[in-house]
Amino acid sequence: MSQAANHPDETVPVARPAARVTRAAVSPFAGLIDAVMVEGPVSFLFPGSVVRSSAQAGWTWVYRDLCNDIISGDDVAAGLLTPAALDALLPQVMTRIKEGLSVADADQDSRQRLRAMLGSDEARDALPVILAALRARHLLAKAKAFGKAVNTIGEDSALGVALQSMPLQDPPLAALLFHAAMGQIVNPTRLITTIIKLSGGAGETVIARAGFGPLVDAMLSHAQNQLHLLQPGGPFADIDLICRALDRYHRLVRALTGYMEFERGSRWANVMSTLTRQVSERIEPRLREIVPDINYALRRGREGTIDRLDNDRILAAINGVYLLATVRDCRDSMALNATFDQAWSQSGEALETQLQRNLDLLRANPSDQIIGARIDASIKMAEVRFNPEYAETLRRARASAERRL
Repeated sequence: MSQAANHPDETVPVARPAARVTRAAVSPFAGLIDAVMVEGPVSFLFPGSVVRSSAQAGWTWVYRDLCNDIISGDDVAAGLLTPAALDALLPQVMTRIKEGLSVADADQDSRQRLRAMLGSDEARDALPVILAALRARHLLAKAKAFGKAVNTIGEDSALGVALQSMPLQDPPLAALLFHAAMGQIVNPTRLITTIIKLSGGAGETVIARAGFGPLVDAMLSHAQNQLHLLQPGGPFADIDLICRALDRYHRLVRALTGYMEFERGSRWANVMSTLTRQVSERIEPRLREIVPDINYALRRGREGTIDRLDNDRILAAINGVYLLATVRDCRDSMALNATFDQAWSQSGEALETQLQRNLDLLRANPSDQIIGARIDASIKMAEVRFNPEYAETLRRARASAERRL
């Protein structure tokens, strides 16, 4: 008998204090459903994905309360439970999850106790999706391989055949598999143009009727999953990660808005509108800081003070210019036209002004290493903001200034 059935006098075990944070929080269910997990917080839930916090809550409930006789909490805490070890136990685990849910849904009090143990309604609602993902765990690995294979398919007709091989008649399963595959697909635009041909139209209703609604959901879910990466705060923010996330968001959204016809006020249209606003709100404050960062980083200290190089400001300015260049390429997927235009124009003016000032200072004092370092940083920014040819011209100007002794 399952553990749930072994407690005739208890519908749900008594809630216990939350376990301390361990490596288990990184990979709920030993990583078996990582392919469909997304990072929170999220504004929209999709049937093919699970928010990591909900997966962690469900996992804690499973190994702590349902399966503590077959899963060692110490092994989980130490990160010793391997995917292969858990996979062998999953038939029992899934049976207990189903029975635990059945017992918890028997009456209102039981439902409330389970909700209290999990910590939120969202975590409770995610349990059926988690169960479905565990049931399809081997297919998730195949879906990831499918996503990689899509990148190598050259013919549109062959891509259409591949997409039709997905379980389109089973939307819950298709949602999980499309989400797992989407993380591997480089060019989402090809998917949209292909499903439009297969569906016979670009409208929402036509595409959904053809069974490709889960694919659109998967693209929106992955676009939303970039939001937690778009937090460009401080000089030490991982600007490469931020720019890659912004580019990925843009590719997904433009594939949809560039080819599909969305109905006014529809769920998909509302999702895209909200995502556009959320991304823009995260990026706009950093765009406003770019020009001040350039000026502070490249200008000389006031007369009478010791001239020092502000490495943090220089790093922030360089990062800001890289972000600005990425926003230029992705601006069609955001609502930042006015802010971007101002930052783009003023950053160019600030760079040219500070470059000229520092070159003049270097000509007057060719051995000043601090001025030379500022010029080097300026040239690096100019290469991104303008072009490599302009940067090369500046390098020659710098070398010429240093030769004037």
